[in-house]
Amino acid sequence: MTDTITGLPDRHQFMDILRGKVNEANEHKISIALLVIKIDRFRRINHLYGHSAGDRVLRSFADLLNQVCRRGDHVARLGDNEFALLLSNLANEGHATLAAFKIQRLLDIPFEIDSEKLVCSAHIGIALCPAHGSEAGNLLKEAETALERSRQADRFYDVAERPEALSIPDHWDIEIELTSAVENSELCVYFQPKISLATGKPTGAEALIRWNSPSRGLLAPGIFLPVAEELGLLKPITVWMLNSALRLSNEWTSQWGDLEVSVNIPTRLLEHADFVDMVLSSEGLWRNGNITLCLEVLEQYFVTDAENCFAKLKELRGEGISISIDDFGTGYSSLSYFRDIPADELKIDRSFVSGLLTDQANANIVALITDLAHKFGLTVVVEGVEDLETLAAVKQLKCDKVQGYVIARPMPARQFGNWLRQYSPPE
Repeated sequence: MTDTITGLPDRHQFMDILRGKVNEANEHKISIALLVIKIDRFRRINHLYGHSAGDRVLRSFADLLNQVCRRGDHVARLGDNEFALLLSNLANEGHATLAAFKIQRLLDIPFEIDSEKLVCSAHIGIALCPAHGSEAGNLLKEAETALERSRQADRFYDVAERPEALSIPDHWDIEIELTSAVENSELCVYFQPKISLATGKPTGAEALIRWNSPSRGLLAPGIFLPVAEELGLLKPITVWMLNSALRLSNEWTSQWGDLEVSVNIPTRLLEHADFVDMVLSSEGLWRNGNITLCLEVLEQYFVTDAENCFAKLKELRGEGISISIDDFGTGYSSLSYFRDIPADELKIDRSFVSGLLTDQANANIVALITDLAHKFGLTVVVEGVEDLETLAAVKQLKCDKVQGYVIARPMPARQFGNWLRQYSPPE
């Protein structure tokens, strides 16, 4: 629901937004920040000037927070004189504290309420995902705890204390459950479609793993895959994912012609001697003339072991499997890699996409990567596109495919099958 005084999302609606952003952060290994802001001495304002004036202060404060927002950020009223500001795609903690200081500077300008000029102050608690919490409720709790600590210490803001990634009991419980997750059919596949910018038609989908934990509910991969890596479970989970994604894609409608199913490959797994055999075994088991398997590999791996990586990827490409370089633009690869890179497509990192409309440098980088990729016969995919304006921008930059919430959110396999049958390309 929307808050009736400020027009912002209320606490209930904001928690839905926060859960979605936290899942996205865990899935794509990006950072977000939650700022909880409380107006000081608000009861005194109501007492001295009346509740009508207090409501106008709340609306003015909501407008102030909206001035701090970038595209993709969110503001909400959590209740009474408490607000939330959710910052997406952060490079580091410093960006969150800069937002806090901007709020402080804006508060130096008095609010004009009727004929009165009211100077308000506030305290702010900051928590980052995943550094301080990888679940929405815990992240909010950490931010509110930091807020209370700032009030008690009379500091303008405070940042949540950095906990261990998981407490020993939690980690132990996850280990116990995760070892039997595959056997107990608790893992599942979600699909997020990719669309051709030239035709508007689906070209396939990225397969994304989820875990229906008996004790924690549906979990994004960023929460449980690090534990799986410690336990040596990445290989069996990836084999399960390859087979499941290929099996489920065989059920897709043929009305769109040939389609591609993309599976993320953990960097550590590329180092295994039997990696190529593992992939070819799964692909051969579910081979379908209308479906192409695409492996998404992080660009960072090229920096550490390019020769070994290229040899394996070239072998797989020779067997008809496509290769996509994920999060391209963040790995500081040499431009000489364009000459030898054994890939079919590049996925431009979402950090460039989030600021595409407001930062000309980001637009220039996307244009440069796209032009260079095309010169070497590579397709360019832009992920993380959330609105129609950004969609139009990447189309103008001559990118090839798009993936993001503006098209569809990741969805369970059966739901995606229905979406694929019912989808209608824009006119």
